[in-house]
This record gives sequence, structure tokens and C-alpha cells, in this order.
Amino acid sequence: MKYQETLNWMFAQLPMYQRQGASAYKVDLSNTIKLASYLENPEKRFKSIHVAGTNGKGSTSHMLASILQEAGYKVGLYTSPHLKDFRERIRINGDKIEKEYVIDFIDTHKTFFEKNKLSFFEMSVGLAFQYFSESEVDIAIIEVGLGGRLDSTNIITPEVSIITNISLDHTSFLGNTLAEIATEKAGIIKKNIPIVIGRSTNETTNVFIEIAKKLQSPLYFAEKFDCELYPSDLKGNYQQENIRTVLQAIDLMIPKGWNISNESIKRGLKNVVKNTQLLGRWQILQQEPTIICDTAHNEDGLIETMKQLKYETYNQLHIVLGVVNDKDLDSILPLFPTEARYYFCKPEISRGLDEKILQKKSANFNLIGNKYDSVKSAYHTAIQNATPKDIIYIGGSTFVVAEII
Repeated sequence: MKYQETLNWMFAQLPMYQRQGASAYKVDLSNTIKLASYLENPEKRFKSIHVAGTNGKGSTSHMLASILQEAGYKVGLYTSPHLKDFRERIRINGDKIEKEYVIDFIDTHKTFFEKNKLSFFEMSVGLAFQYFSESEVDIAIIEVGLGGRLDSTNIITPEVSIITNISLDHTSFLGNTLAEIATEKAGIIKKNIPIVIGRSTNETTNVFIEIAKKLQSPLYFAEKFDCELYPSDLKGNYQQENIRTVLQAIDLMIPKGWNISNESIKRGLKNVVKNTQLLGRWQILQQEPTIICDTAHNEDGLIETMKQLKYETYNQLHIVLGVVNDKDLDSILPLFPTEARYYFCKPEISRGLDEKILQKKSANFNLIGNKYDSVKSAYHTAIQNATPKDIIYIGGSTFVVAEII
């Protein structure tokens, strides 16, 4: 198969949570363990850092990768979802996995995938681990896809584990309370492996303390870490929390023999986008008008991005908004500013919420605007309506941002 044919097969035949939702969610790690064994356990042949959390895990993972690259290491990076190309999920020192490798991996193991009915995510994790192993990376930053305990990445034994924060998201899978969700995400904590918590709450702190104590895992709350927060090219005040989390994790790696200087840390934080090609985090696409896109899509993430918008100066705010159909609109729509002009649209995936429904629901929260039959139509109309001193914000869903970048 050619590359695009390979991707079409992956997307069409194997469940993919980001596109399909609940039908793609697996309830145990048996398939992943079976796949790892079949591939001769590539995850045991490289060092790793495991990153979970509701928000910020992508930024945190990319910051860590950038710092370790600046320190001279060969660094693998596994993240999800992708914005434009599947290969964004699997990188080494910022370079995407080769198309030929993806094609060969699928062709070679296709019979096994079909026989065992592996999910899209299980297959992708196997691909990443095999690629990092064969490429002999010094270390790989592995971002959890969903949850933690039952996530397909949760077969590694990392140098350090990180849980950035906990908020209500994917409640149908992870639980309806912060404590329940924290328990799921704390499933990445491994015996005797240090665990860093980026942000704790009254509901989650005891969960982490109890599980870490049971596993004899040294527990660190990054909020208590006294350090200088170096500047980063990842914009948004909300990144300060992620920077502190990263610095706490790096501080724990140095005694393990990792040679990471302050200069490497400073350069790494300053060059995250350059070193890792990260997209969609408070990304400014142009000026006059200023066009900003951000992949924040749940309550916690949107609270931060809407707070960041308040620091911006503009004459008129235009918001291109689209969401997926399982989003809790009653929790996120009140976060958006009522003075903005809205352009409601549906991302081009099966889970996309119809723009007419979004427009109607938004009106209940005094968010007023027109509906458009595509993201691009909404975006281009916003550009036509905006003056040089306006701001256009694009968000609500990773898939909306992906169609614009």
C-alpha cells in the first residue's frame, strides 16, 4: 500500500477514539500486552518519561523533549491526536516518522492486527515503541492518550511519571468526580518510580498520596517546587504551570545521571516550537488582524484560554467555534465572552456537532453569530469581517484548529 492508502486502512478498519468516540475505547491492556510481546517488547529497550493529565500534557511533553534535545540526547516523542498528518504523533528530535516506516510496519503486521482486532491507538503505540527501539533513542517522552490506568501507553517503566492536572473530561470513561478521574490517571504511577503532580486539588491530593504510598513511589507536587520559571516560546500565562512541572521533573532526572544543564533547560524552553514542531497551543497565525488558534476544548483548558484572551487588546473579537457531539456544552459555553461575534461551524469528522445545534445552544448563553457549513467557510468569513485591529480566535476542538493550520 502507499502511505495514504495505509492511513485510510488504519482510520477505516480500526477504531479511533478521537474520531469515533466511545466505540473505540478499550477496557483493558490485554491487546497492548499481546502486541508488545509479539513485537518482542520494544518498550523495554529505551528510557522514557510518561505524561498524563487532563490538560497541558501535550505542552509538557514537548517542553521536556525540547530540553532533552538541547542537552544533546536523541529524543523520541509520542503524542496524540495529530492535527494535519498522522506522523506528527511519532517524532525523533522533531522529525516525523518516515512514511515508508509506517507503510512497512502496517504491511508486515497487518494480519496480526486484523486477527486480534487491535484498535487504532493500540496499533499506533506499537508502531511508536518499535520505531523508538529500532532508532535507538536515548529517551522517549510518551504522552497518555486517554486516562492512564487502561491507556495503551501504560506498559512502560519510565524514569519519572507526570500527571499535569485533573479536571472533568471524558467522564463517561474516567468517572464523574475529580477523585475518580485522578484514580484513573494515577494508574500510570509505577512502583518506586517518582511521580510529579502539576496541579493538585482538595479532591485529588489524597488520591495521589495514597496510591504513591502504596507503590512506594516518591511523590512531588510541582506547585511546591521553588525554582526560577524560565521563559518559553509557548505563549499563554497558563504555560507557567506546565513549565514548573517540567522543571520539577528535570530536577528529578539529574540525580539519575542525566546531564541536563541550566543552559539546556533555558534553550529548550525557548525553542519548543522550533525543536519539536508543536502546533495549536496559543498559536498566532498572523497579525492585522491577529489570528489565534488554540486546541483547548474542555472546561479547565478553556478557562485558561479565555482568561488569556482578556489580556489581549482589540476592537472586536471574532470567534470561530466548533465542537464534537459529546461535549458538555452547559459547562463550556458560559466560559466564552458574550461581546464576541461568533461563527459556528462543524468540524469535518463524524463526531462533529451540527452547526445549527451549536448555534441554538449558544444562544441560550447569549453567544450570538451565524452558522456555516464548514470550518473554512466560517474562518474566511471572519477574516472578511475583521479589521486590522481585531482578533480572530479559532477553537473549541482540536479538529477545528486542524482544518485551519
